[in-house]
Amino acid sequence: MSKNVMDILRERGFIKQTVYEDDLYELLGKESVPFYIGFDPTADSLHVGHFLALMAMSHMQKAGHKPIVLIGGGTAMVGDPSGRTDMRSMMTKEQIAHNCECFKKQMSKFFTFEGENAAVMVNNADWLLNLNYIDFLREVGAHFSVNRMLTAECFKQRLERGLSFLEFNYMLMQSYDFLVLCRKYGCLLECGGDDQWSNILAGADLIRRKEGKSAFAMTFELLTTSEGKKMGKTQKGAVWLDANKTTPYEFFQYFRNVDDADVNKCMRFLTFLEMDEINELTKYQDERMNAAKERLAYEVTKIVHGEEEAGKALEQARGAFGGNSDQMPTVTVDLAANKNIVDLLVAVGVAKSKGEAKRLIDGGGVKIGEETVSSYGYGISDSDAVNGFVLHKGKKVHLRVQPA
Repeated sequence: MSKNVMDILRERGFIKQTVYEDDLYELLGKESVPFYIGFDPTADSLHVGHFLALMAMSHMQKAGHKPIVLIGGGTAMVGDPSGRTDMRSMMTKEQIAHNCECFKKQMSKFFTFEGENAAVMVNNADWLLNLNYIDFLREVGAHFSVNRMLTAECFKQRLERGLSFLEFNYMLMQSYDFLVLCRKYGCLLECGGDDQWSNILAGADLIRRKEGKSAFAMTFELLTTSEGKKMGKTQKGAVWLDANKTTPYEFFQYFRNVDDADVNKCMRFLTFLEMDEINELTKYQDERMNAAKERLAYEVTKIVHGEEEAGKALEQARGAFGGNSDQMPTVTVDLAANKNIVDLLVAVGVAKSKGEAKRLIDGGGVKIGEETVSSYGYGISDSDAVNGFVLHKGKKVHLRVQPA
């Protein structure tokens, strides 16, 4: 075994809460420990919100431990209402299987499904869908105190707006997942975001009661900004790991534009850079932080999209901000059909709607070349329609627009 992974995770700031911490530290230091994290398969791509957990799993596997990826296929087939006002649409087995394959491909950039301590992917539909309700209540439900469950933060928050019985069952189902994985794979540790603390703790407690053996819980800090907001959201929506949903350039730019106060945290959580280098890069409080942001964006893009795409995104960003239009990200559009500036902004994806395009123009945030657009009636010149031009949206979006 290499260095104790809890030291690595602690040094980088991952760990939020643990249970029986001294025993867990000792266990992780002396043997290979199977551990699991659950993922919801309701999309065909992971996003930045998953990034921190994937990095933690990578650190754990490199330190000699075995990752178990639990796909919540059982829950996805009934729809998980947690934190929602509407029911999620039901998913077919085929949809879930497709999403699992997409996840596996993306996760393979972080940890391996081959060789020693190979990760395994399991689907809780395999045991949840065939449960006998009476047997489940006798085996699992008997060990849960309703009074104690209602003190859990996840339930207290929902009691105010109404708590469905399905939501109330969720803690039992997640705890049962841990019990099954313990029996089948020898899994002794469940990890996850700190918003899952109550559910994870309940699972560890169930194993101790049912199996009479030690089981552990460990939660990670959530990936938030210095203002406490969850990272990974843009005006367009989530920042996806799939290049078809969020291009490598857009992915790069998201991290290139994080606030100065968040650069050190992002480097600790989302890159494999050594702590000494991270602290050296982020010790400044002036324009030198731009170099750290560029390095952060390059490193995270390299992990997700590979070195070549990260290099291209870096060149494009430098081209866009350095004024070199040959290296800027390029979009091709039918300029003959989109000569009006409002239509053009929507067509190239700079604005979601004509209303948003008009607000950008009103705010003086749109430039064609060096000319600020001040009118909704602004039209692309015949020369630009043939030769293309550079479009600027504020200080951070710069596109080379080419005729289709």
